Parts: sequence; C-alpha cells; structure tokens
Amino acid sequence: MSVERRRSDRLMLTIPLRVIGTDENGETFECEAQTIDVNRHGARIRISRLLHSGEQVRIINKVNRREATFRVAGPLIPLTEKGGEFGVLGPISSRMQKESTCGLECLDPDADLWGIRFPAASVTQDSAPKALLACRQCNGSELTRLSLVEVDVLESAGILQRHCPQCDAVTPWGYSESELSGKSSASSADENRAVAATDPTSPREKRRHRRAVLQLPTLVRDYFGGVEITKCENVSKGGICFASEKNYQLGEGVMVACPYDKAAQNIEVPAQIVSRREIAGTYRKIYGLRYKGKNY
Repeated sequence: MSVERRRSDRLMLTIPLRVIGTDENGETFECEAQTIDVNRHGARIRISRLLHSGEQVRIINKVNRREATFRVAGPLIPLTEKGGEFGVLGPISSRMQKESTCGLECLDPDADLWGIRFPAASVTQDSAPKALLACRQCNGSELTRLSLVEVDVLESAGILQRHCPQCDAVTPWGYSESELSGKSSASSADENRAVAATDPTSPREKRRHRRAVLQLPTLVRDYFGGVEITKCENVSKGGICFASEKNYQLGEGVMVACPYDKAAQNIEVPAQIVSRREIAGTYRKIYGLRYKGKNY
C-alpha cells in the first residue's frame, strides 16, 4: 500500500494530552500537549517542551483518560528565534515560541488511546511503507519498514534515530545517498555533489546554476534545537555552500536565512544538506545545501 493511500487513515483532530517522561537529567516531567492529527499507530502533536528523538513518553488522553506509551519519532517543525516559522509572507504562527511539533509512534499495539475505529488494514498486501535508509555512522544500508510518523519526520527533519546492528548503538539514519542524488553509485554521487558545491568552475555546476563566490552572514537552524550563525562560501539560485564545525548529516533538513541580519525579521526557508566534505587538518566541514521545494 502506498504512503499516499495510508494518509487516508490520518484524521485531523485536536485532543488535549498529558505527557509524562524523563528528561536528560533523569528527572520526571509532566506537561500539556495537543494532537494536530492522529492515525492508527501514532500522532503529530504540539507540546510545550522539546522532546528528543528516540525517547519514550507516557501519553494520557485527557478526554477519555486512556493512556499508552509512545516513542518520539522526531521533530516536524523547528523553532525560530522570533517565536514563529517565517515565510515570504511573514510569520506563519506566533504560538511556535512556546511549542514544538513532533511525531509520536505508539508502542502499545493493542492500545485504543484515541477511541476511534480506523479502517481495517489490508490483509492482501503489506501496508507498511518501506525505504532504503543508511546509518550515518557506518554507512550501512537497510530496507526498513517505517511508520507513518517516521515518513513525516524523514520528509521534514530528514533524520531518524534508530538502532544500528553494525554500530550496536542508536545512530542517526537517513535516506541512502543513492536516493538523495538519484544515482546508483552513492560514492560517486557524493563526490560529484561535493565538487559542485565547493568549486564555482565545476562543469557540472555550470550545467545547473552558476555559483557566485560571496560570503554572507548565514543562520542555519536544525530541527533538533540547534542554531548557528556562520558565513556562506558561495551562493546560487538553488542553494549555498558553508563551512561549519557542527556535525550535520547528509539528507538532514534545516532552516536557513541568508543573508542573516540579527536586527531584522529574517526569512527562514527550508533546505537540505546534500554534500559534506572534511577540511583536512581541522574540525570543520564544507557543506552543500539545497533549498527545498524547488526543481533545482
């Protein structure tokens, strides 16, 4: 069954929730939240604190008093410093200052937290979407079954936290490089992207958009609460190239303001990390970034 068909099981519904979990210091927390939409196996929620990918929380439906355990699949919308997600027409939501949006996957298969009878799953075909994902630590690839909320997280943040058998640890996973580039050879695709991102004279780059060597203040915000102010190395219509000591992953989604002015209301646009190259002798990396939602 296709992901698009599975979306028919998603129901836009606001349900008040109570969330109970354990923070990074081992202390129990409780906070309010509400659903944006729900499906058979999870939900997208707004919550008054940042939840970390992979952690488990106890969710109480304040309407029917039922509860179940959920795993945080990951963030769906990053926060901005001005308290809203800004687009070309201005702030989209003023509530984002005190709320984060994330996807949750239910770990209790028999739980009926929502009190909703969803259409029966097909018995003639596998209803779970699958994707070829790669561990960003060891580069091992695996055809992986995904929940609907994990599909949403990959479409936005671009990275999932899941256990890697080779690393024997929870590591960041994203779409394989061959899927990111549309090529069969991951290594050659990465090499080509790195050259195009850092060399304005690259023949491959001239076939796309000409890059101007221009250093501009740039804000890069990830979906996990991190933000940095850096400078881009070059710019084009389709994206930018910048240097950083931070460890961004290939395929990771970010929000970018370029040029950035701390005294102004900046426009942050969604983008994706498409190349990464180590700078020898330093902790810095050169990243190639492509704007999302454009046919570049």
